[in-house]
Amino acid sequence: MNGAKQLARPAAIFFDLDGTLIDSAPDLGAAADKMRLARGLPSLPDALYRPMAGAGARGMLKIAFDMAPDHADFAAMREEFFANYEASIGAANARTFAFTGVNDMLRGIEARGILWGIVTNKSKRFTDPLVALMPVLQGCCAVVSGDTTPHAKPHPAPLLEACRLANVDPARCWYLGDDKRDIDAGHAAGITTIAVTWGYEGEHELTTWNADHVLHQPADLLALLG
Repeated sequence: MNGAKQLARPAAIFFDLDGTLIDSAPDLGAAADKMRLARGLPSLPDALYRPMAGAGARGMLKIAFDMAPDHADFAAMREEFFANYEASIGAANARTFAFTGVNDMLRGIEARGILWGIVTNKSKRFTDPLVALMPVLQGCCAVVSGDTTPHAKPHPAPLLEACRLANVDPARCWYLGDDKRDIDAGHAAGITTIAVTWGYEGEHELTTWNADHVLHQPADLLALLG
């Protein structure tokens, strides 16, 4: 835990979803791998998909097919990927789960009388059913998806919308995420930023993000709150 800056107790704490609260990498990778198998290509190991999970369809199609967004077939392939991933949400073989310690962290926030919410670049098409299905994610004061506002992170609009929904001043909020876009969005919104290392980025280049704090496990947040 980086204690470089003393933080005032927040009125609300917002979290990125994938790579911060939940590990959806296995299901995201499986959705892309299903496309490979449908084309007679061999399966790829989860370990290849995982580092790119935070990039969503763009990252998964890059690993599965070395396909960039400017490829002529990208839009169609992306929609096929989306359909596969959407079908996996709530399926018996789904492998998305909360990171170890997240449940205790969220319940600890609630016990301190602090609001918490979710701000993700994941589309509502996926966010809403996933949040509804996961008991650990119940109790949030706001859920803002990548298409809730006209802009996605690193634009500040999603975080400002979460603050509006929670009726809190951005200056009294914290935002946790595992990607530079999260930290950039928080800075732009005037929110205290906290980078986490348990997600998909790990320790990679965190020192260049200029986050107000860096946490290495969910329990560190409760220690920061006191």
